[in-house]
Amino acid sequence: MNTDLGDYRKSYEKQELLEEHLSDNPLEVFQKWFHEVDTYFNIGETNAMTLSTIGLDGFPKSRVVLLKKFTYEGFIFYTNYESEKGKAITNNPNVCLSFFWPEAERQVIIKGKAEKIAENLSDGYFESRPRGSQLGALVSNQSEIIKDRDALEQRLKSLEDRFEGKPIPRPKFWGGFIVKPIEIEFWQGRPNRLHDRIRYQLDKNYNWNMNRLAP
Repeated sequence: MNTDLGDYRKSYEKQELLEEHLSDNPLEVFQKWFHEVDTYFNIGETNAMTLSTIGLDGFPKSRVVLLKKFTYEGFIFYTNYESEKGKAITNNPNVCLSFFWPEAERQVIIKGKAEKIAENLSDGYFESRPRGSQLGALVSNQSEIIKDRDALEQRLKSLEDRFEGKPIPRPKFWGGFIVKPIEIEFWQGRPNRLHDRIRYQLDKNYNWNMNRLAP
């Protein structure tokens, strides 16, 4: 196989990213960008982000997860704590999140440390989920090898019968992580590959320092 993609090119010309238009706090910039992308661009899941971890085997691994909340403290998503990514985070909490919004020609890259959120917060979010999603969290031993699809379907049917007419409790192995950022980079595509890159870094006094990076 020999597939040459050298002719795949696009000129980025929609917007610019200038320091004088930015807040001193990158979380405020993220909030503004997220709102703009979610409101003005046709993106199916604005909250889809790539989570990169260092696995127990020493290799990095990336996968797409959904951001469910962001605050001045950090970025929250939910998962099975006993999954491959859950175990990776427990072993090494240093992670990277990245958002790519091609319609807006924007990226956001976030380095931070992940930690479990309080159990009552995970309880509250779990209760808000559709019943099918609640059952799905119970059905799947995420990242484990299974015999076939039928095994999942049979377990789902068994749990549907078991919890018919009853509330579904959040399993202790499922809950939220918050990624507390130490570095956030905002990338805006520009013509001639001279993209705008603005990086915020958190110093030892918990102040954000802003710098422009060469594209």
